[in-house]
Amino acid sequence: MSAGTYAPRPGAAPLGRMIAAQTALETRMLLRNGEQLLLTVIIPTLLLVLFSAVDIVDTGSGESVDFLTPGILALAVMSTAFTGQAIATGFERRYGVLKRLAASPLPRWGLMTAKTLAVLVTEVLQVVLLTVIAFALGWSPHGNPFAVLLLLVLGTAAFSGLGLLMAGTLKAEATLAAANLVFLLLLVGGGVIVPLEKFPDAVQSVLGLLPIAALSDGLRDVLQNGAAMPWGDLGILAVWTVLGLGAAARFFRWE
Repeated sequence: MSAGTYAPRPGAAPLGRMIAAQTALETRMLLRNGEQLLLTVIIPTLLLVLFSAVDIVDTGSGESVDFLTPGILALAVMSTAFTGQAIATGFERRYGVLKRLAASPLPRWGLMTAKTLAVLVTEVLQVVLLTVIAFALGWSPHGNPFAVLLLLVLGTAAFSGLGLLMAGTLKAEATLAAANLVFLLLLVGGGVIVPLEKFPDAVQSVLGLLPIAALSDGLRDVLQNGAAMPWGDLGILAVWTVLGLGAAARFFRWE
């Protein structure tokens, strides 16, 4: 039997095509999940509209929306890259989905790459939606767009590593509880809505080292204050990225 008899030819697809197909699947799964939509779209949108329209928290001089929008963008990144990804991956691990996918021609690092790309696609949609709403509320951003992009990418990498670490080491139920608890704690104490200056000095120094605080403060420095490049916040996010992704690669259990 001559070569080329079978069509299509048996064998694995090119690596790039496999990652692209898995990315599309992961994105559809994210967008179809009701809890994920609550975390990624509804909660950030409601918080932005509510706290911009009602003077509940003292955000300092200037318009509330100018202070709140960078923090809400940071919250959107955390909700998708950390909370949503940790919960979804944790239950995929529990039900044996990851074990089966790991046995496919798609390498394990390719699967994690596809998950990260799906997170980035979802975040683009989040940022566009929240930006449109913020402009409708009177937002006046400033600063360097490249710095904003760099902060969002580093923030995504940091939270993605932490989410995968949690999903790959804890049981699914524990991941569900812990991810939601961390989301709430960082929402309150991460400088998203309440300025870090409202906390005691000793607490501020600790909270400022959190990835959500670094991301929200960095975005605020650029978009509200017109800073060129917030190197300190970028450095904190870079450290969390190395620690999170390194620990996830070392301790992630597929079964």
